[in-house]
Amino acid sequence: MKNFALIGAAGYIAVRHMQAIKETNNNLIAALDKFDSVGIMDSYFPEADFFTEFERFDRHVDKLRRTGKKIDYVSICTPNYLHDSHIRFALKQQADAICEKPLVLNPWNVDALQEIEKETGQRINNILQLRLHKSIIALKKEVENAPKDKVFDVDLTYFTSRGRWYFQSWKADIQKSGGIATNIGVHFYDMLTWIFGDVKKNIVNVSENLKTAGVLELERANVRWFLSLDYSDIPKEVQEKGQRTYRSITVNGNEIEFSGGFTELHNLSYQEILKGNGFGLDDVRSAVQTVHTIRNATPIGLKGDYHPLLKK
Repeated sequence: MKNFALIGAAGYIAVRHMQAIKETNNNLIAALDKFDSVGIMDSYFPEADFFTEFERFDRHVDKLRRTGKKIDYVSICTPNYLHDSHIRFALKQQADAICEKPLVLNPWNVDALQEIEKETGQRINNILQLRLHKSIIALKKEVENAPKDKVFDVDLTYFTSRGRWYFQSWKADIQKSGGIATNIGVHFYDMLTWIFGDVKKNIVNVSENLKTAGVLELERANVRWFLSLDYSDIPKEVQEKGQRTYRSITVNGNEIEFSGGFTELHNLSYQEILKGNGFGLDDVRSAVQTVHTIRNATPIGLKGDYHPLLKK
């Protein structure tokens, strides 16, 4: 049984980590969040110590280490811009880190963390659950078995509308979230490069507060992508069903069905991490570079072979 600490216990994704820790027969012994609405912990680890101040949490974790009950893993579910700092904290406490996406906001942050990994001998793991999804694994095998010179045409569409609260939160601050492409798209870019190879060209057509779109030329695919938080972008037939999210990936015109099958992916991620098979810094580098380029690109407008839904 391994000892876990959790930073960001009040976030919506934190419960998946609590469940994964529980399902893998391990123990959460300390948790931190500036907000104290963490009653969900009673369903998983009611005996875990909880802190709302980092300084007290830091002192507690250090005390555990010095008294022979050290933390083995620190799970990180905090706002994106804090991931780098919280990963560093974990490694310096002689614990491995398990961090939600995006691991960090900038490519040079990956380089710096790699140095700390070497210094401490600890490991950083990123949650990239799409790589564990059965439909995505099947698509990767299909591409690997295709003729090596075959280039696929891919359309990625992800519309997930947000209420007014979103624009008062850290997620709407590009300095804290990294912007739309980073906040809601980084795991898709990771999935695409994992399947179709490295980025050869990265073009941005549109970059606005609510939406961004562009084209990625990969080694084995041309990808037209469109990400949006704007409810009006969601197709009317989806709106009429009362849904506020639309997700679609087509490969050579064929829809890839991956809307289901997410329930157990955090559990599976933890199982692999505990075996030493987690996704590390070298795995995340490409996606971090991709979103950094998108964030800093100058949009070219509706030129070239852009996403078809932009025409609307």
